[in-house]
Parts: sequence; structure tokens; C-alpha cells
Amino acid sequence: MNNFSLFSRLKSPQKVLPPKLKLDHQDPLAVHKLSNLLGEYLNQLNPDNRRPLIVVAIGTDRSTGDSLGPLTGTRLQEFSMPGLIIYGTLDDPVHASNMTEKLKFIQNAHNDPLVIAIDACLGRNESVGCITLSPGSVRPGAGVNKNLPAIGDIHFTGIVNVGGYMEYLVLQNTRLNVVVKLSNQIANSILLGVRKAKRNTQSYSIQ
Repeated sequence: MNNFSLFSRLKSPQKVLPPKLKLDHQDPLAVHKLSNLLGEYLNQLNPDNRRPLIVVAIGTDRSTGDSLGPLTGTRLQEFSMPGLIIYGTLDDPVHASNMTEKLKFIQNAHNDPLVIAIDACLGRNESVGCITLSPGSVRPGAGVNKNLPAIGDIHFTGIVNVGGYMEYLVLQNTRLNVVVKLSNQIANSILLGVRKAKRNTQSYSIQ
């Protein structure tokens, strides 16, 4: 499956997925709404739960703004969720330098994976602190002019700071507090969304 995307499936009348959702991470219902939508996506794209469920959390801990992915991946790893495979943590990040190699490994190691991608992005001032959940793939590094492969059947983005000028410097000077809060909300949304999709009654701890 090229670039880990499902554009051919999304074009099918039987696979018309709900549109993207954008919410402020401080919305008290953010996790509830995001997990519900994620559950819908997973139920449509993986109704029999046969496709391996992969999270690819993109970013590096060398840049505060770009650490959203590995922070979220590490949080998900701590949940120890059966059936959810995590790539991209603080210990083993997925970033621009190793992404092509990592994606080839994932493609070879898993049969028809369903990929949830996570990435940080820059946006308008009024959107900072928002989380988006969308069907289809994300193109990492587009905001800082990096030519990286698109990835994901579903993707989360966290808007960590304002874009449009000196993006690398902006990412370096992003408040860690914002990034951590976004990562926790995304991780909890994935945790609950997967549970809802699988109708799994097993209890996972959210701390």
C-alpha cells in the first residue's frame, strides 16, 4: 500500500468516512469527541479487526515543538494496549532522518497495516492548542519544507505554535507545557477510540 494511505478506499461509496474534527485541547469533551470519531474510522476501515493496528508517532525530542509525536508514542506505550503496535517514542523516535527506513520496515513486518499517524504542526495563532483528527494521510515536515512520504490511513495533528515565519526557530521555542497537554489528549483519545472500536471491556488505566 503506497505511502500507507487509503485514498482508493476513501473514494469508494462504501468507504465515505466522516470529515475531520478540530477541537481545542481544553474542550472538556475533546477526548470523548475524538475517541468517538476514531472509533467510527476504525470500525469502517477495520470492521473485522484483522488488520494490524499501528501507531506511527512522528517527531524528535531534539525540538520542543516537534516532540509531540514521541511524547504521545511513549504515553501509549505506557498503556500497554494489546493489539496496538507503537512506532515513535522518546527512546526510539521516527523522524526525518530515519522515516523512509522505518516505513519500509513497517510495510514488510505487517500485512495490510492500518496506520494511525501523529504529527505536530504549526498554524494560525487562534488554532494553537488545537487537535485535528482526519481520515487519510499526513505529510510530515510540509510546514518546514521537508519532502517526506505521506503516511497514515488516519492521522492526528497537534497545532503546537504559530506558523508562517522562521518555522524551525518557532518549533525550538514552543512551550513544552502545550505539547505535553496535546500529547496526553491524543494518547487518551486513541486509547478510548480503540477500545470503542473493538468493544473491548478490558479496563485500561488513564492517569
